[in-house]
Amino acid sequence: MSDFEQHELGFPGTRRANLKLRRGIYLLPSSLTVANMLCGFYAVMATLKGGGTDIDNAAKAIGLAILFDSFDGFVARATGTSSEFGKQFDSLADMVSFGIAPAALAFTWGVRGLAETDFLDIRRLHEIGWWVVLSFVICCAWRLARFNIQGMAPGTGSKYFVGLPCPAAAGLIAATVHAIKSPIEDWRWSIFWMLVVIADAALMSSTVRYRSFKDLPMAARQRSVFVIVIGLLVWLIVAYSEVVLMVIATAFVASGLTLHLVRVLRHYLVSHPAKT
Repeated sequence: MSDFEQHELGFPGTRRANLKLRRGIYLLPSSLTVANMLCGFYAVMATLKGGGTDIDNAAKAIGLAILFDSFDGFVARATGTSSEFGKQFDSLADMVSFGIAPAALAFTWGVRGLAETDFLDIRRLHEIGWWVVLSFVICCAWRLARFNIQGMAPGTGSKYFVGLPCPAAAGLIAATVHAIKSPIEDWRWSIFWMLVVIADAALMSSTVRYRSFKDLPMAARQRSVFVIVIGLLVWLIVAYSEVVLMVIATAFVASGLTLHLVRVLRHYLVSHPAKT
């Protein structure tokens, strides 16, 4: 067979084309990961400015980072381009967007702007706030490392996460800031906010199971009503983002706790049957 015929049949040329295509496919999820990291970096920089609009923009940037993080995993699975490099790169991006950025936002919005009072030393609260947001960052890193080693909840396939996912934990902080907007000035609300952040961090490192929704057949044909529901949800988020995002974030966090309590209660009833 001549060289001309080999090129016509596509042996060498096809190999080079496939190599270029594969490189192009790997760039797609990596680009979404970079977009995720860019949003996290912007959220940190906007938080450092400290203005009311800047803080709200930081919360919105974390929300966009969650969107990009969801898409990069979906694209990688759909195109068969999942790789160990992509997994580690995604974790580093998540550490920026869902660890450092929400921690800085939580401190700036909920602790840094406290008004002076004769009853309490505000500097002491600032120190406590530093430790609280540091615990959030540590739990986020812990959650990401555990996921890279253990993966999903054993025996459930890809149906459940172990512990609150980092994007959901960051989403609760971002949604709260976006909904209320005005920074906290009362020390009592600040203490309550720090308790929320601590609970958020603890859920990340816990063994409470959360639904992943990865088992949903997104690529399969769906009923028309499903498309209508998705469109309605998108419209509600755009039109009433403050309320809708807060409800979604809170409901997801509460769902895992509720299911966990149901499992514990069911296990208790099975192991301790009622005596007759």
